[in-house]
Amino acid sequence: MSQNIGAAKISIIIPTLNEAGNIKEAIAITQPSTNVEVIVVDGGSKDDTVKIAQSLGVKVISSSPGRAAQMNAGAVAASGDILLFLHADTRLPTGFDEMIRTALQQSGTVAGAFKLRINASFISLRWVEWGVNVRSHFCQMPYGDQAIFLTRKVFLEIGGFPELLIMEDFELMCRLKRIGRIVIIPTPVLTSARRWVKKGVFKTTLLNQVVIIAYLLGVSPERIHRWYRQDKFKKI
Repeated sequence: MSQNIGAAKISIIIPTLNEAGNIKEAIAITQPSTNVEVIVVDGGSKDDTVKIAQSLGVKVISSSPGRAAQMNAGAVAASGDILLFLHADTRLPTGFDEMIRTALQQSGTVAGAFKLRINASFISLRWVEWGVNVRSHFCQMPYGDQAIFLTRKVFLEIGGFPELLIMEDFELMCRLKRIGRIVIIPTPVLTSARRWVKKGVFKTTLLNQVVIIAYLLGVSPERIHRWYRQDKFKKI
């Protein structure tokens, strides 16, 4: 870890694929911060994602599609000592930069993420948030929509994101837990409810658990990804 992490530059890496409706706000929220760069890594968008990002003056690079591959490409292009991986539909809280620098100065901490808030008023999503935040706090297993951050040094030590079609954040957390503590910042990020709305809250939550169990039982990420994309769980 950098000896001067309290003043370290943060590279915010945003993987995108057809995120024209989200990218402007995602970038705008990062702007009041200090010593921060934004890198948009596009995986082949067919909409105006790239054009919008370029118009906002941030670095935009292209990558082969796939969130893990895109985030790894962004890390290579980054110049900061701290890497923050942000989904395009997740909004960072005000003051996130100082929260991250403070968190990474805690003894034994190797990475972190934020508490989760889902941007919808359904009561069922409050239960989802509760479950996610309990898991994150007690199991130290935050996922990608919670804005994972860590130092470049640690990222390189663990080999970056495993280039899996699915479960790349889960596997990253498993690797990080072996070498130190993962801190959860109590101020939440705000993430879109679109994936819960699309399939339904109960079905999405159950599907996520089935995917984790399948992965832990040794089912290949490629097969899980095919199931997920083809909605093999549609009878759940």
